[in-house]
Amino acid sequence: MQPRGSGARDAKDGIGASRKSRRRGRRGRGRRKEEARKEAASGKPAPKQAGKSPQKPARRSGSADRLYAALDLGTNNCRLLIARPSPEGFKVVDAYSRIVRLGEGLASTGALGEAAMKRAIDALRICAEKMARRGVARSRTIATAACRTADNGADFIERVKRETGLSLEVVSTEDEARLAVAGCAPLLDKACNSALVFDIGGGSTELIWVRMDGEDDVRPAIADWTSLPCGVVTLAERHGGVDVPENIYVRMVDEVSGQLSPFLERVKEAAGAGASNFHLLGTSGTVTTIAGVHLGLNRYDRTRVDGLWISPDEVQGVTRALLAMDYGSRAAHPCVGQERADLVLAGCAIFEAIALAWPADRLRVADRGLREGILLSLMEADASRRRRRRKRRRKPKPGAGGNGTV
Repeated sequence: MQPRGSGARDAKDGIGASRKSRRRGRRGRGRRKEEARKEAASGKPAPKQAGKSPQKPARRSGSADRLYAALDLGTNNCRLLIARPSPEGFKVVDAYSRIVRLGEGLASTGALGEAAMKRAIDALRICAEKMARRGVARSRTIATAACRTADNGADFIERVKRETGLSLEVVSTEDEARLAVAGCAPLLDKACNSALVFDIGGGSTELIWVRMDGEDDVRPAIADWTSLPCGVVTLAERHGGVDVPENIYVRMVDEVSGQLSPFLERVKEAAGAGASNFHLLGTSGTVTTIAGVHLGLNRYDRTRVDGLWISPDEVQGVTRALLAMDYGSRAAHPCVGQERADLVLAGCAIFEAIALAWPADRLRVADRGLREGILLSLMEADASRRRRRRKRRRKPKPGAGGNGTV
């Protein structure tokens, strides 16, 4: 015979056990969903748990979920962009940028310095970790002027591979120019016949003359290009960047103007009357800094800078204001900062030489360039392969149907 009241307790315990079981079931489902989410994000399988069947990987919706990465190691900056394809081109998932000054001292020694290489490797290690954590499917990692010209550039590339796992590709000046145009193409004014696209780097400056009046309405045609062996780092090291009096600034402008002359004459001869309807398009830290100062931003804002139209007179006003500042004032400016304070006037001198050679009514500012060009080229190449595969699958096999047989 049961003790009195035990039946009620058993019934109550049964209800409680049922509720606990449901709660445990919900928690278990929540854990499994979280594990599946982490697995999909990292690209690595979740560890198996004893007594439980392996979890199915999270289902991906196709090519739109693939992540692409573009890494650009320049003379001054290390930049990474991770994105996924979208109807508008791509959507940025993660981004990273650090001033590493890899080319510091390169002009005088001909080689990359140990401190500069260590700064670059530290930044590249962060990039590699971001790419691994995001589960990047396709990437291209490039190095530009500093690694092209340094005597120990190849040794540095091998060291990067050993210490970070990244295989840097040292691109040619021609490839660099092509990628810069591809990244900036959406900002070109199609109402113009042509444009001069320029990228002021740390160790070199690329200039590309493009036509928009050809048969191809989608892509601008590169008519001519050149790469000048000077950038903000090399020019500032030769002439000084901390104290820049007017006569030193003029000397920098004159030096760059002399380097520009052969390309200017070539473009004028080839373009003829078509050279009148054009605009400038600048992609570099120099140009975006000038735009930020012109707008009076208390903090740099890419959404306000990228695509901005600015006149040569407005650029000249910013340059005069920066020349009037001492080093401390430039370093304290929110759109310049300490990392660019000794380089910004060298960049202004390069830009002024370009503006004098190609007097235009308008300049368009691009906070985009090589990385965007890399991403778009990778995504377009994959899309083309998918289209070819679909076409081959739809193609009927020889002798299949249409022959009147049953």
